[in-house]
Amino acid sequence: MLKQREYEAVVARDGREAYRILQTDSRFSAAIFDMTMPFLEGLDLIRYMRSERRLMKIPIMMISAEQDLKLMASSFAAGATAFLPKPFTPDQLQSAIRMLLGHQSTNKRAA
Repeated sequence: MLKQREYEAVVARDGREAYRILQTDSRFSAAIFDMTMPFLEGLDLIRYMRSERRLMKIPIMMISAEQDLKLMASSFAAGATAFLPKPFTPDQLQSAIRMLLGHQSTNKRAA
């Protein structure tokens, strides 16, 4: 969906790989994580990012198939900027990304 909307997406197989990519590439404007990922859960990944000076300002959107309000609240408490429940439409994703980026148009790279 991101590539169809002209965003450059970087895909990671699991949370640990996503964290490694974020640590080695400084061009990310936003990060989008699934709540449930192998090796490193979404909430833990958010906490790690928020504890590192270079990564702490990257806006993060958490996505999840869970419709639990506690889970959403936990995401925001950990430092997520946005939460998008699954399933979602391409238009809903586009709106969430615009909000996440604050309508930036210069760097369209997302993890």
